[in-house]
Amino acid sequence: MKAVILAAGYGSRIGKAPKPLLKVGGIEIILRTMKLLSDYVDEFIVVAGVFYDEIENFLKKLNFKYKMIKNKFPERGNGYSLYLAKDHVDDRFVLVMGDHVYSREFVEKAIKGYGLIVDANPKYVDIDEATKVKVKNNRVEDIGKDLKEFDCLDTGFFILDKSIFKVAEGLLSKDEISVSEIVKKAKIPVSFVNGEFWMDIDTKDDLKRANYLIVRSSVKSVGDGFVSRFINRKISTRISAILVNRVTPNQMTVLSFLVGLISALLVFVNTEVAGLLYQISSILDGCDGEIARASLRESKFGGYIDSILDRFVDFIFLCFLATLIPMNTETLVLVLFAVFGSFMVSYSTEKYKADFGKNIYAEIRVMRYLIGKRDERIFLIMIFCLLGLIYPLFWIIALITNLRVLATMIIVAKYRK
Repeated sequence: MKAVILAAGYGSRIGKAPKPLLKVGGIEIILRTMKLLSDYVDEFIVVAGVFYDEIENFLKKLNFKYKMIKNKFPERGNGYSLYLAKDHVDDRFVLVMGDHVYSREFVEKAIKGYGLIVDANPKYVDIDEATKVKVKNNRVEDIGKDLKEFDCLDTGFFILDKSIFKVAEGLLSKDEISVSEIVKKAKIPVSFVNGEFWMDIDTKDDLKRANYLIVRSSVKSVGDGFVSRFINRKISTRISAILVNRVTPNQMTVLSFLVGLISALLVFVNTEVAGLLYQISSILDGCDGEIARASLRESKFGGYIDSILDRFVDFIFLCFLATLIPMNTETLVLVLFAVFGSFMVSYSTEKYKADFGKNIYAEIRVMRYLIGKRDERIFLIMIFCLLGLIYPLFWIIALITNLRVLATMIIVAKYRK
């Protein structure tokens, strides 16, 4: 199957810039679209206008099979751009707008549909500015931005066949034609993809908002502890939205690691500041994954390195913190159990994934509510550092972590039976 990307706009509302080349979530809009469609599409047909050269020069650097078509009359509208692709597609093809941003989840559902992909539960777009769709008998009855009565919104994503070009040809006598006019005349079917992330980028405000929303929608669905869900992510997503177009996921991993090491060294200078900085490193630790998912740069190696560096920081911080309490045999055993338990929490969940091939939090729902995850431990450590209660902290860490590991073993044993 082929995909047609309409990229012949003037970009006048965003400073006369080629919107397909603007970065959202750390990646150019057109590259995001091509990456998300690459599992389903074997060739891209890009229709460009005034920014033809800029877009072609960008695509030359990528490893995608594509064909460029120049729209010499972009003022004739995106419907005319669609018509120019008529001799370059097979019977069924994908049509997307070059200024629309989609999430992976949206594309995975949309590609299974046919006709115009619509959203009856839009969560991320300004409805007043969006193109509305009136549906009758599961087909487009009317479409436009000014509709007073409508059932859903046009997402700018289509699965069409070549019959659409006959409809477009019937409108060529007009000076300007839009895809919406063609869709309305053809009364094409609609398929619903509700509530997933998609946005149309028209203005600089749209660009800024999309940047934040794509990061927020890229937060991993399972595995976060209570502190991450209700505190850390509210901060980390805002940091990631600011940095996503400036840094790589690996750079964020290194930054989080360095902040964690500095927090450990500060234990010998000021315990309160050390605890606060340790919590900051925990917040930053969420940014690398957010940036990786938002920019479609996730990698198993990146996750592997991040996990190892986290263990280094936790081990060093707890060991340095232990030097602040009088040491005897009983205390040494306590510290060892606290450190051991901290490591075993992550080991017990990663071992499940290694042996059974699935994320324990996704497969066993009750695991999401067991306390003792890394974000919760670090927050607890910060609180006790601020209060100067170092010895009681090790008792609590030792109990929480080891009891959690025991509970994990029991839960897994019951579930696997």
